[in-house]
Amino acid sequence: MGLITLPVIRRMAVCGGTHGNELTGVYLVPELERQRREKGDTLWPVPVTTVLSNPRAVKECKRYVNKDLNRCFTSAILSSPVTDTTPYEVQRAQELNSMLGPKGTADATDIICDLHNTTANMGLTVISYSHTNWVIMHIYKYLQEKITKVPVRLILLNIPICDAYSLESVAKHGISLEVGPQPHGVVRADIFNVMKEGVNVVLDWIQHFNSGKVIEGAEVDVFMFEKSVDYPRDTETQNPLAVIHPQLQDQDFCLLQRGDPLFLTFSGETVGYDEEEPLHPFFINEAAYYEKGIAFHLARKKTLVIPNIQAKND
Repeated sequence: MGLITLPVIRRMAVCGGTHGNELTGVYLVPELERQRREKGDTLWPVPVTTVLSNPRAVKECKRYVNKDLNRCFTSAILSSPVTDTTPYEVQRAQELNSMLGPKGTADATDIICDLHNTTANMGLTVISYSHTNWVIMHIYKYLQEKITKVPVRLILLNIPICDAYSLESVAKHGISLEVGPQPHGVVRADIFNVMKEGVNVVLDWIQHFNSGKVIEGAEVDVFMFEKSVDYPRDTETQNPLAVIHPQLQDQDFCLLQRGDPLFLTFSGETVGYDEEEPLHPFFINEAAYYEKGIAFHLARKKTLVIPNIQAKND
């Protein structure tokens, strides 16, 4: 691909509490603010805005108050009129868009790093929307090189940016960091430390990139979202008839082959994987997805080539 030059990174935001019961970000944002108070703005290579995204949900230790905030950042929702009946999270999404965006414009924050926890055994997982956003792809490669305590993987959603629904999509280069397993409403030291290290690695990468050195490309493995799978349900009541099979529980990103166990019914029967193509499950038994009718997602693993890049001042 040769060498691609890209603008330097000038602004970054770190957001926590987009889901109010995912406590690593809720506690890490104030810790970053404490570090800045003690050591000053020169602590980081660029100005960093720290945001508690959904303060009402954080106060109640709930995922959201009226509506999932992390589904409120499509262009349509961000441009919708606000009335007395507008859900709090839609209003808050528009506030955050004004603060960190506007989405899709030259004024948008260069990088938003949105911090999330999952109850699934996913290590540190980067979620992004574009396989050609070279800044994100290189940050992912750097995270893989620097973080060794847990696996580091990347999920690509491949949704047009106007339809991208999560907070990080407001930025030019949006990164969602999912770290787990951690129960909602709980903070674990090991998970906190992985998230903290992840944020520091992103900041280190920005400093390296902004120095103007050529950053070499490479091949990276990513997981391309394919579809979601629901639990088996009673046709009349729509109640679940099964749970995640013990052999699948905690095996996020394994390769499923035809016949592999997926679910165990409450009567003790195994429901197997019946897709022709082997695929990789993730967000297995995520607690927050029960209300969404999702037992896990499926992805196709793909190897991508990312080019050499270099920062260039405007």
